Amino acid sequence: MSIEAMLDGLPQECGVGTKRNSKGYKTSWTGYKLHIDAADGGIPVSCVLTSASVHDSQAAIPLAKITHDRITHLYDLMDSAYDVPQIHEISRQPGHVPLIDSHPRRDKTLKNELAEKKRCRQVGHQTAEAIRYNERSTVERVNARLKDEFGGCAVRVRGHAKVMCHLMFGILALTANQIMILVT
Repeated sequence: MSIEAMLDGLPQECGVGTKRNSKGYKTSWTGYKLHIDAADGGIPVSCVLTSASVHDSQAAIPLAKITHDRITHLYDLMDSAYDVPQIHEISRQPGHVPLIDSHPRRDKTLKNELAEKKRCRQVGHQTAEAIRYNERSTVERVNARLKDEFGGCAVRVRGHAKVMCHLMFGILALTANQIMILVT
């Protein structure tokens, strides 16, 4: 399936999105969601704008394919929302290593493994995968900087094309800023 066909399958109309924050409370918003794939140094590589109701894992495969076509990379770092067998498989096809946080769901053995990993972290033991996974905070900073410093939370236009244009100006400015930070 082509990238265009995958992107056409994602809803692009204005919708209502809901997320559970780190404290366990639900946060809702009306509008769109920008899915960003960023490289080391916080440089955005690709992004996809979808309806706010689209789950992150639905946009992961087209976003990963776009990124694969643009740059050469070794690892795919994702949080537990992306812990789906299809995403693992797509990540491994071009020879990448998927570093995706486990989502225990109802698997008791996996819950026990996660509890063991937590005990190891508490005594200061870190695996190589855990150290690499910690780089995921780079993407969180990209999202936060887009919202706080580059107009991502002040979108006052309607329609998919206009919102994407507004956000892409923010992404462009953010990318230029990150490159300047890396150079100097």
